[in-house]
Amino acid sequence: MSGILAVISEYNPFHNGHLKHLTFSKQLTKADFSLAIITGNFVQRGDTSLVDKWTKAEMALAAGFDMVLELPTIYAISSAENFAEGAIKILNSLGIVDFLSFGSELGQIEPLNDLAHLLYKEPKELSYLIHQHLKTGVSYPRAREMALTQFLGENATYKQALTNPNNILGIEYLKAMKKYKSTFKPITIKREYAEHHSDTIKKGIASSTTIRAMLQKGKNIHTLVPFETYELLEKQKQEGKIVPNLAVFEKEILYALRVMTLPEIAALPEVSEGLENKIKMAVNHCNHLSDLLAKIKSKRFTATRIQRILLYALLHITQKDMNVSKKIIPYVRVLGFNKHGKKIISAIAKQNPKTHIIISVNQFMENNTDAHLKNMLSKDILATNIYTLGYQNEPEANLDYTHKVIDV
Repeated sequence: MSGILAVISEYNPFHNGHLKHLTFSKQLTKADFSLAIITGNFVQRGDTSLVDKWTKAEMALAAGFDMVLELPTIYAISSAENFAEGAIKILNSLGIVDFLSFGSELGQIEPLNDLAHLLYKEPKELSYLIHQHLKTGVSYPRAREMALTQFLGENATYKQALTNPNNILGIEYLKAMKKYKSTFKPITIKREYAEHHSDTIKKGIASSTTIRAMLQKGKNIHTLVPFETYELLEKQKQEGKIVPNLAVFEKEILYALRVMTLPEIAALPEVSEGLENKIKMAVNHCNHLSDLLAKIKSKRFTATRIQRILLYALLHITQKDMNVSKKIIPYVRVLGFNKHGKKIISAIAKQNPKTHIIISVNQFMENNTDAHLKNMLSKDILATNIYTLGYQNEPEANLDYTHKVIDV
């Protein structure tokens, strides 16, 4: 089997820009097969997915992917670095991927690769500059950006690469590829018309942020997404299974933090420098998520980072869990496939028999003896169980056990 293209994305939801990216990637690589690794019911910026992971898998398969895998929750809601490393480790474990394609505002692989190499090696001078900027109270991503700009001088291309979110995530993919010695080829497709978080709409393309905002306001988005995406969104909407944002779980989050002790909050990932005290004080005086975020966030601790911390508390993810995730090779959780995707699964099993491929969660939890992988999967199961509490009608538990793999 040859010519296998991989894409890593949130598809929240899958829209025309994503379809364009997939189409161009296939044309550029001439790949015979394509697979997607997608985030599940919660996403990297510390928020909910608009629809559940199986619906997102259906969207991706309808758009032309042959197989869809889930990025385990612990990576999916983590920092850009751990998000990228988790996905790259999965791709490496497959042993059959030829290309990784990602979108970027820059649209050039060389400058992104240069920056990835620099960050991977991180010379002492760069480390020193990052540390100096951190002393000013800015967040780590901002300190790193300022340090790199200072280290490299006034280079317009590098400066652009460091100030756009898709570029930054692309750099993390490339850095992870170097760290784990990936053999597949990276390519990037220029993101046009709708930048990340932009509210502009041009040539039928809008950002996921804009589309989600339009849906919450009851606006029609049928010209901005493939027909299949529109139909699936409408179905989920009619069934009361749209989960618009993290505020849906406002009381659950406030409760979780109120019953946690200071040491327990301190043991959450990304909590440092005494932040647990600020969180505890804030949660004891807030009844709304927006107020809680306003009281905690700062120049050092961005709203996105705080939202991730809130998710860690909601999903019982500790720093110990995060440390383990960085040391192990995750499982391959299959959400859906078509007839070509079945061939991919067979090829993976043949190429690397030791790969943990999950088709049945029940069988994996009963038969696998790896405690770390079972703990990681338990977080996915818990994430789904909590996510469905956000449904307006008939919330269901244990869908990871009962929901069938999407077979189209």
